[in-house]
Amino acid sequence: MLYTSTDGISNDRIVPVSGALYLPKGEPPASGWPLLAWTHGTVGIADSCAPSWDGRQAQDEAYLNHFLTHGFAIVASDYQGLGTEGTHPYLASRSAAYSNLDIIRAAQRAPFSVSNDVILIGQSQGAGAAVASAGYASTYAPELSVIGVVATGVPFFVPAIFEAMERLRNPSKPDPLLGYSFFAMTLTEQLDAEFSMSAYVSEKAMPIAARVDDLCYREMKELVTEAALTYSESFDESPRQALFKSFEAMSYPKFALDVPIFVGTGGLDRDTPPKMQRMLINKMCEAGTAVVSKFYPDLDHRGVVPGATADVLNFVQDRFLGIEIETTCDQSH
Repeated sequence: MLYTSTDGISNDRIVPVSGALYLPKGEPPASGWPLLAWTHGTVGIADSCAPSWDGRQAQDEAYLNHFLTHGFAIVASDYQGLGTEGTHPYLASRSAAYSNLDIIRAAQRAPFSVSNDVILIGQSQGAGAAVASAGYASTYAPELSVIGVVATGVPFFVPAIFEAMERLRNPSKPDPLLGYSFFAMTLTEQLDAEFSMSAYVSEKAMPIAARVDDLCYREMKELVTEAALTYSESFDESPRQALFKSFEAMSYPKFALDVPIFVGTGGLDRDTPPKMQRMLINKMCEAGTAVVSKFYPDLDHRGVVPGATADVLNFVQDRFLGIEIETTCDQSH
């Protein structure tokens, strides 16, 4: 699919965005296939990384096919700047939300037999995109009937969390997750004309970091791992304060969501640590959101996706059936 959306950075112009729509086999019910909006995790910022162009990882294919076999249609945005004009604003919540909400509009307005109700479902970067989309829906796309959110491995970027992660990091130990930092710095470059990644990244790491424009995340991670890059040798100066400038763009518009949310957290998650996710869950619970929180102690960031599938399926089926969701907000964790 190719459709129009609003530039989430400037908020004042129309941009083309790409994506895909998947339909189950067979005849749809009278009300149309119940619709899920899948919001993908980190793939990179290069156009060639757009899932509708590059294909989906085997795990994501299995995950989406599981819902297709259970009779759900799936619409999936590539996000602004992935496969289309401009640089992808990595982790910028408003950009992702606009892209997601507009592809739902496009699918529902086209001659496809899909439901009016939709559930937002995402992992990692996509989990943040799903939460943000639910937050922006009432003002940006009030005609849409969003009835639930699913978020596994959901990020929450605030200075306190970032500083805690830095304290836990061993700066002298090879860090395969450095690619996230390189991609995040490209957002800061879009927001701050005076910021340049080259002013912070070391001579040793720059040949890898400079390839953010043409390498997808899996390839970036392979290069970082092969080079055994550590945090201390990757930066001549810590980009922490500069990255803080991007946190506003990465933030959620509100914590009081109008619909229930399922949050799945892996106890072994290093990418979006359990404490990060717990802080977000607490914020949403305090704001009155109906949160269903599930903790999977033996699963990591990727493993929580297949590991939570049965619970997610129950949640989305209940939402489409109109069954009331029992929140876990009043439970101790």
